[in-house]
Amino acid sequence: MIYGQEERAHDAHANGRDVLFAPVAAGLKGTVRVPGDKSISHRAVMLGGVSEGRVEVTGFLRSADTLATVDAMRALGVRVDEEGEGQLTVHGVGLEGLREPTDVIDVRNAGTLIRLLPGLVAGSRFLCVLTGDASIRSRPMARIVEPLSRMGASVWGRDGDRLPPLVVRGGGLSGIHHQMEVASAQVKSCLLLAGLSAEGETQVVEPGPTRDHTERMIRFGGGRVEKEGRVDGPGTVTVRPLERLRLPGIDVPGDFSSAAFLIVAALLASESDLLLERVGLNPTRTGLLSVLERMGADVSIERCDESGAEPIGDLRARSSRLLATDVSAEEVPLMIDELPIWALAAAAAEGTSRVRGARELRVKESDRLATTAALLRSLGVVVSAYEDGMDIVGVGGTRSDAEPPWVGDTRVLAGGDHRIAMVGAVAGYVSGKGVLVDDTDCITVSFPGFADTIARVGQR
Repeated sequence: MIYGQEERAHDAHANGRDVLFAPVAAGLKGTVRVPGDKSISHRAVMLGGVSEGRVEVTGFLRSADTLATVDAMRALGVRVDEEGEGQLTVHGVGLEGLREPTDVIDVRNAGTLIRLLPGLVAGSRFLCVLTGDASIRSRPMARIVEPLSRMGASVWGRDGDRLPPLVVRGGGLSGIHHQMEVASAQVKSCLLLAGLSAEGETQVVEPGPTRDHTERMIRFGGGRVEKEGRVDGPGTVTVRPLERLRLPGIDVPGDFSSAAFLIVAALLASESDLLLERVGLNPTRTGLLSVLERMGADVSIERCDESGAEPIGDLRARSSRLLATDVSAEEVPLMIDELPIWALAAAAAEGTSRVRGARELRVKESDRLATTAALLRSLGVVVSAYEDGMDIVGVGGTRSDAEPPWVGDTRVLAGGDHRIAMVGAVAGYVSGKGVLVDDTDCITVSFPGFADTIARVGQR
């Protein structure tokens, strides 16, 4: 199957078959909207479920991961109605209204769900068992088990409480002061959700910046949560217990992580001029923009609306000749999900780019440091890998502006990781001959319709 300018794709996957992503004809042009933000969609359903009354959600990302969250909240007694394209009504039951599930909750491949849901149920006096697919069952869980246990919940896991499945028996919680060893929005969010039902304040110390969607949504619903320190830097986040949460309607912006793939594709393909509408511009998520700007990328914010819980704006990306740059450990948390596609941009740049402090990528859907390095090498790029990062020798100095950065005609092994599959797809779109990707089913985890979107804006 071919996805590119020659044939229109009718969905973003091919039932496990190899898919050839062919070069776009003349850059990416036009206007496009990316699917709703996955992180915010998860939180809208979870926090909507413990809010008081109906919560209307628009822009919801209907993907494999977020539907796992919908099913999980239904298992906990929350009614969720799908009203139409990207629209949900969550009938909140309040902070004390969740009920014991009658069966094990399967989070499937949703890493956000396996980490956040234990915090949401930790204050409820019932038993909840969580499991997931093979990837989820290898995710480190001690980082939430230990602090939740100190708060008063009973939490057990496999392999000495290190791995899923997890068993959570909730109960009376007390606030704690917790110092995170690794900056993690999922761990922080888990403890903040538990803190809503705890006695006293719960404080989480971040060694570096992490996305703050949970804090914003809690405040949007009338909760009290503050951060001491810069929003895009390290600091202490404090949440106070809440009698009730009252969320108004939630407008989910376009997912910046999904937009990043289109941005980089537009930068690398010649003659591109692409406008992405209504993208989330939360400063804890957009570190990639600053890094691309250093590289000489022509990316600009056309409009920004900050009236809701999250800032939303339009982004324009045009073809650019990129120069190498280094990504520091302090910048990594602000672009953790975008590092694989940044690596592709670095591979097309002139000079050697470096990233350090990215060890957390090794415990994502795949070992993303290893799979990204392997992908780049398959394109003929020289990569030196390290435990917490890599050096990438860009090929930009060896080609003209009109030439694709690599010939292509190679096969990428995505390993079931949606981000790696999309990096392979973008590599094909900006190549000379196209790139085969072995597993594209996984793209639906975050970007249903990805290939169709490229096909619409990548044609002459």
